[in-house]
Amino acid sequence: MDTPLPDAWLRGPLPGILAELQPVGHALIGALEDVDRATTDLSASTLWLQVGGAAPVGFHLLHLAGSTDRLFTYARGDALTEGQRSALASERTLGDPRATLAALRASWAETVEMALRQLAATPKTLLDEPRQVGRARLPSTVRGLLFHAAEHAQRHSGQIVTTAKIARAVDRP
Repeated sequence: MDTPLPDAWLRGPLPGILAELQPVGHALIGALEDVDRATTDLSASTLWLQVGGAAPVGFHLLHLAGSTDRLFTYARGDALTEGQRSALASERTLGDPRATLAALRASWAETVEMALRQLAATPKTLLDEPRQVGRARLPSTVRGLLFHAAEHAQRHSGQIVTTAKIARAVDRP
């Protein structure tokens, strides 16, 4: 039997990432691993099952990748692209056809990889630079956006873990 790895934050520093941003990287890796464990072999019906008015696992996975991408875009000081705005709109409607589990998991993994590269490229001198968020141009900083992305990812990965357990129990044949 394989011994499970300790939580990401207990595995030591992530190479090339500032000490100030290690918690962000560890949280994103932890969220990726939690999602992978929770969604392994999830059926298509279970992925999109809405139980008790809660958002389905598929929504949380879609939103997790999209929101992390958007927050890291703002942290770079960039405006959202048309593609990002379109993705945000599709998160709200969950139209058909709906994404497959494989596509959602791949998108989330790619987003975490992008985020880790951006963390490694973020110099300490930028952390407290002001950034504006959204159309309302609400005030934040690079540090604030990166830490919010980490806590937001943890929140949604926790919802995925719990919702997947409930949806599996409800969706049994």
